Amino acid sequence: MVARINTVSFQGVEVKPVDVQVQLSNGLPAFNIVGLPDKAVAESKERVRAALHSLGLALPPKRLTVNMAPADLSKEGSHFDLPIALGVLGAMGVLPKDELAGYVVLGELSLDASIRPVSGVLPAAIHANEIEHSLICPKECGSEAAWAGELDIVAPADLLQLINHIKGTQILAQPEALLANDNVTDLPDLSHVKGQESAKRALEITAAGGHNLLMIGAPGSGKSMLASCLPSILPPLSSREALELSMIHSLAGMLPEGGLIRQRPFRSPHHSASQPALVGGGQKVKPGEISLAHNGVLFLDELPEFSRSALEALRQPLETGDALIARANAHVRYPARFQLIAAMNPCRCGYLGDSDMECTKAPRCGVDYQSKISGPLMDRIDIHVDVPPVQISDLQGVGTGEPSKIVAQRIIRAREIQEMRYGGSKINAYISGDMLDEATQMSDETRALLVKSVEHAKLSARGYYRILRVARTIADLNGGAELLSTSDISEALSYRRMAI
Repeated sequence: MVARINTVSFQGVEVKPVDVQVQLSNGLPAFNIVGLPDKAVAESKERVRAALHSLGLALPPKRLTVNMAPADLSKEGSHFDLPIALGVLGAMGVLPKDELAGYVVLGELSLDASIRPVSGVLPAAIHANEIEHSLICPKECGSEAAWAGELDIVAPADLLQLINHIKGTQILAQPEALLANDNVTDLPDLSHVKGQESAKRALEITAAGGHNLLMIGAPGSGKSMLASCLPSILPPLSSREALELSMIHSLAGMLPEGGLIRQRPFRSPHHSASQPALVGGGQKVKPGEISLAHNGVLFLDELPEFSRSALEALRQPLETGDALIARANAHVRYPARFQLIAAMNPCRCGYLGDSDMECTKAPRCGVDYQSKISGPLMDRIDIHVDVPPVQISDLQGVGTGEPSKIVAQRIIRAREIQEMRYGGSKINAYISGDMLDEATQMSDETRALLVKSVEHAKLSARGYYRILRVARTIADLNGGAELLSTSDISEALSYRRMAI
């Protein structure tokens, strides 16, 4: 007698179907799990045995074999507990096998038969909806699964509730889709930043076009505060973006309160973060900070203090919007379309250019410090802006800067212009080269200025096109004129940092 349960395994954001086959046969009593299980899966037999015992059920004195097909796919995680338990109950005749065939099942069992939450429920629910199956998941994950669409979801708190539901003696209510409790009103506001008008302008352009930004300035000049204000002026997540982001956080086990995320992420890892922590990886190939910042902001403070290997690993994701992680036992992809906001001091002491405070090694100390950032990485950052120290007179005055909600309105208008121009949800930072050429028409005088400046600065082809992208965003903020003006190009050129 063989019982079969549908469940899933994960390779990055890809969902792989797994067929859990449970067979009871004559022979010496044994409980074997085969099909490349990891340690957590291999230990599930003890959790299943204890959970059944808590319900007053004992395994029969027979040979119990659990096969998880395909056998060459590695099975990782504790979410296989519930499929195995249901397969055992089906093989024992406690539950009808035909009733279990239409479900995709995942959940972790406790020794008292309660069902604990697991990661990856949202992508599993989307997979179940695609193959027209129902879903069985832990109660805490039910609201997360409800975002997958119109599918039947059974979300029991323990194994007894699930058995009663399948047998028809108890009916479990369909869970409701919830939003994560993101308090958008607590975001730092731009009106609290005193001075730094040029940096605020650069931040507005960054938000309007989805560009990358590097702020260079002395300690205490407000770089981190400016970066923390960026989420308050970014447009809200679209439904598609929220679903993509929530899937990644679900796989990482970081989805708050089981609800859909509605606020753009702002990730700020410490400069001691390793390459796998930033890009993703580890023994189970979990998403890294760049994927957790998908459709949001990755803020790297003290940029030169990050390890060289970690920073160089950002080069490909900045271009492609994907984190491709290749390991001997895994090759996975996580989405990683993020805005890089970086901050750094001009030199190790932080006061390069200040004759009263700079160290005796200037200007060589600045060259050595900034050379920790490779040229190819600097070339991928669209906007470079200096953030000078704020004058004491500005700090003592009453803040008169624009609030974030006013700036956000201009950014939303600029993005609406971009969406109308390109169609869909494309923005200037991510459009193709052909689309950019069509969108960046200019007069002969303006083109001559651009060509002369690029040749004089010896910029790369990437640098040339990034100037065009920034100039297009500046024009969109100014009303969206079809022709780029000389002032648009001049301002974009001013944000391109030359080698020191």
